[in-house]
Amino acid sequence: MTLEKTLADALNRARARGPVLRLGVAVSGGSDSMALLNMAHGWSAAQGVALGAATVDHGLRPEAEAEARRVADTCDRLGVPHDILRWSPDVTGNLQHAARHARYDLLAGWSKAQALDAVALGHTADDQAETFLMRLARGSGVDGLSQMRDDWVDRGVRWLRPILSAERDALRGWLQDRGHGWVDDPSNDDPRFDRVRVRQAMQDLAKLGLDRSRLVETARHMREARSALSYFAHETAVRIARVEGGAVLFDAVAFRQLPAETRHRLLAHALMFVSSTVYRPRFDALCALETDVLSGTARTLQGCLVTLHKDVIEVVREYEAVHNQRAESDALWDGRWRLESAQPIENAWIAALGQGISDCPNWRASGLSRQTVLASPAVWTKAGLIAAPLAEYANGWSLSTAPEKEDFLLSILSH
Repeated sequence: MTLEKTLADALNRARARGPVLRLGVAVSGGSDSMALLNMAHGWSAAQGVALGAATVDHGLRPEAEAEARRVADTCDRLGVPHDILRWSPDVTGNLQHAARHARYDLLAGWSKAQALDAVALGHTADDQAETFLMRLARGSGVDGLSQMRDDWVDRGVRWLRPILSAERDALRGWLQDRGHGWVDDPSNDDPRFDRVRVRQAMQDLAKLGLDRSRLVETARHMREARSALSYFAHETAVRIARVEGGAVLFDAVAFRQLPAETRHRLLAHALMFVSSTVYRPRFDALCALETDVLSGTARTLQGCLVTLHKDVIEVVREYEAVHNQRAESDALWDGRWRLESAQPIENAWIAALGQGISDCPNWRASGLSRQTVLASPAVWTKAGLIAAPLAEYANGWSLSTAPEKEDFLLSILSH
């Protein structure tokens, strides 16, 4: 199968799952993304799809700006609109981790501004094999070792990896045969980075039969295992979980009887669902939390408070995690809530109820725990509390968007 057909098949499968009439391509200037750009240009022209490209300049190397301009020149020759997205790093911790998140944040903002249906990324089989080994070294479980996703939604944007099955050497040969160039990032040869050391180690591992194709095949098997485990967790959650006031509650007796893997999976998804985060907590932190909670000790993790009370495990939003969050009165708050009123109030905003609970004498009638009510959305003005629907103080306001059990169940299958 040619590389062009590999990409076309992947994009056509993506279109079968949802419209791709306006496609964006993230182009760093390296060989993988340049091959993706050129092949996507041919595919989009044949399919009548509008194509746009963006390059993220992380500002970490002096050559980065010139490399971004080089991509812009290539796009200009192809007739593809191109934007350079700049990041101003201010990081004290893991720089690579921060840069990765910033890259997705910038591309997501660009995608929304351009009204794109999806953004294509140039990850390849080499990236899959390297990622597998890196996660194996960190002790990842089934989910971490599973094949990289080729079609998913994050930050409100659909992402695609249409050349995930292609090999980097083949892509470079394709570019050379057609006279297309690319930029080699010197950091790709810097042994200070984990990925570079893994890439170098793969040369020796291949002698043992652990070559790229075998690692990719194993990742695919792990993805199939993850799907089976997720299905069982979903069926279990239907029976033992409920969602009230945005909190996830499990029947503790039934929860204790589950296999450890299913307990961890359900608890991780509850934490992600309540905190509106994309990534699971670290495994050791998750296990420590579960042990403490099942012994009766309340714990916090990933912006959530987890408690055991009267044979119910409750995962609620931690008030301290949201007490500074504020949104316009008609905007989404904390990624999960939207309030509305037939008579909107000027200069009102949405924030956590917090100490405003003292102005809601009937909050216990809601049947919700105090922690759930404290972290629930409320309407405020400079004059004070206006409404708190979850605390039995609606005052003409209602929830137009709120997390429900079906949303939680779907999240278990969609990750």
